[in-house]
Amino acid sequence: METTHLFKPSHLHAITRTIFIAAGASEHVANDVAEILIKANLSGHDSHGVLRIPAYIRGINDGSIKPSNEPEIVHETDNLLRVDGNFSFGHYVSRWSIRKAIEKAKTSGSCCVSIFNTGHIGRLGEYAEEAAHSGCIGLVSVGMGGKGAGPVVPFGGSEGRFSTNPIALGVPTGDKTPFIVDYATSVIAEGKIQVARSKGSELPEGCILDKNGSPSVDPAEFYDGGSLLTFGRHKGYALAMFTCLLGGLAGTFNVDEGSMKGIYMQAINVNAFTPIEEYQKGVRAFLDVIKSTTPAKGFDEVLVPGDFEARLYTDRVKSGIEIPDSINNQLNECAEQYSVSIDEGIIKPEDEKRY
Repeated sequence: METTHLFKPSHLHAITRTIFIAAGASEHVANDVAEILIKANLSGHDSHGVLRIPAYIRGINDGSIKPSNEPEIVHETDNLLRVDGNFSFGHYVSRWSIRKAIEKAKTSGSCCVSIFNTGHIGRLGEYAEEAAHSGCIGLVSVGMGGKGAGPVVPFGGSEGRFSTNPIALGVPTGDKTPFIVDYATSVIAEGKIQVARSKGSELPEGCILDKNGSPSVDPAEFYDGGSLLTFGRHKGYALAMFTCLLGGLAGTFNVDEGSMKGIYMQAINVNAFTPIEEYQKGVRAFLDVIKSTTPAKGFDEVLVPGDFEARLYTDRVKSGIEIPDSINNQLNECAEQYSVSIDEGIIKPEDEKRY
């Protein structure tokens, strides 16, 4: 197994902010992106954490990410927003957008958002969770489909036509552990393959095909022309297509090429339907009954969506975040590229208060 390095969350946040500011990001943008990445690591989704920093730096260098740009509302009604991300960080644009949606939902009952001109937005559960903590039901999806759109093959197909097209849902429970569903419509997210590669680990069976269309568990074979399968066979395939159709509400489709893509968000104000306090009590009681189910053989307990992340978050805030040696080296290379220090001296008091 590869050597790992243990970091305090505040230190990883400071490292991320420092690198992105050096690369041209505004400080408030860098802080938002850093927090979202670190929270992904804390929640156990290392595939959407600091592992991604080198790719975002490459995006800044090639001009696909404009790190100091601000998103812009190009169309607005009482319960609808169409947002131009202006090629800023997807994380910043998405947090900005869900907060606008929550604000509108508080007065209009619900708000739908379509987003275009932005890149990878990180862990979708982050934005669904923010909606849930605000007393809203949150829905977030990202879809991209068409020829050359990504490595995920349609059910019955032999070549990629989709990105991993994730969906996230958040429901308020009135406590620190909202109901959170967040998964790719592929069997695993592509970032999970990156994590396995960085650790020198094999993948579970049934996730990827090699370039010849044969099943494989080797991450290297995915990056050598391989592809991903959808979860649930035809069911995941259908959902992958639906994320594209939702994304296309942003107007980001091409009839000639037969492609659709885009980001869709929705915030539903629970209080517009039923008193939020009573609803949350009902949700928690329902979830607790499900969790009281007698475990099957080989299981210690029954969990509900959100439990895993909440437990790991609490543990990692206390014990720290382990980063594989290969990722640590890449972070140091990014820092060296901009001649900035990333030792513990860069931690600010506000960094410690975040986690």
